[in-house]
Amino acid sequence: MTDVAAGLTTTKAPFIEQARCDGRLYIEQPYALYSEENHEAWRRLYARIAPRWRRYAHPRFLEGIDQLAFDPDRIPRLEDVNRFLEPLSGFSARAVSGYVPAYAFFESLRNRAFPTTITIRESTRLDYLPEPDIFHDVAGHVPMHTDRVFADVLVRFGEVARNAAEMTAEITDADVRIHRVESIIKAMARFFWFTVEFGLMHTADGLRVYGSGLLSSFGELEHCIESPDVQRYPFQLEWVVNQYFEIDHYQPLLFIVDSFDHLYGQVDLLDEWVRAGRLDNVSPGEPNVNEADLRSFLDALT
Repeated sequence: MTDVAAGLTTTKAPFIEQARCDGRLYIEQPYALYSEENHEAWRRLYARIAPRWRRYAHPRFLEGIDQLAFDPDRIPRLEDVNRFLEPLSGFSARAVSGYVPAYAFFESLRNRAFPTTITIRESTRLDYLPEPDIFHDVAGHVPMHTDRVFADVLVRFGEVARNAAEMTAEITDADVRIHRVESIIKAMARFFWFTVEFGLMHTADGLRVYGSGLLSSFGELEHCIESPDVQRYPFQLEWVVNQYFEIDHYQPLLFIVDSFDHLYGQVDLLDEWVRAGRLDNVSPGEPNVNEADLRSFLDALT
């Protein structure tokens, strides 16, 4: 019997542990299991960051927040989120029990489904959390999915992953294939990090944030725009795919795109570079490619 009082707290949710033990990656959101402490964590996170969204977030993110009609006081039901979201871009938030290997993640994007964590951090730990949670995924990511061009960027990114899997599947030398797949995964992870997660964009009102890692961080949302310690450069694909990053501190280096159309064009260029072999030997360093991510690409077409 599931312990309702335990709630759905990140790293402490029996429901999630059971789903993982059962091998269930895609799950339903058991909304009745959220505790009052879980809802309190959402309320506190939302209340403190909302004024900073109005100051620093991209206008399309703010429109998305309004269109999705979040309740500031209660964790959203994904079925309600999707009822508003799907007519706008065809995207939906799909509940998962944990980490989604790289190829499966990109394939979900290609199919206009966003893998969504359903647990939430403790109300006493509102700041940095290494694991994703529903505030990061739903409040940070999903409002941007209401924009059709941005949503199409995610779909196009999924297509790049499929093209990479198809091309590398033709390599007969196992060692060569593994090396190239690792390099491509690393390049794609860096691209995703410096755009979808930590991207900045020029707007008529100045520099604004569209990356979800920034939009879900109370401290870094202001820091990334205001701090003189942050290096901000125009987006350059050759730099981005070769730039390592670390996840456990504020980002010292960020990249700026001009528009969502500009971002879409860079994903097109990324695809061209995959086909031309220009991602076969990117620079070493973070992120490390784990066995699950590597295997997901190697087995993608089997």
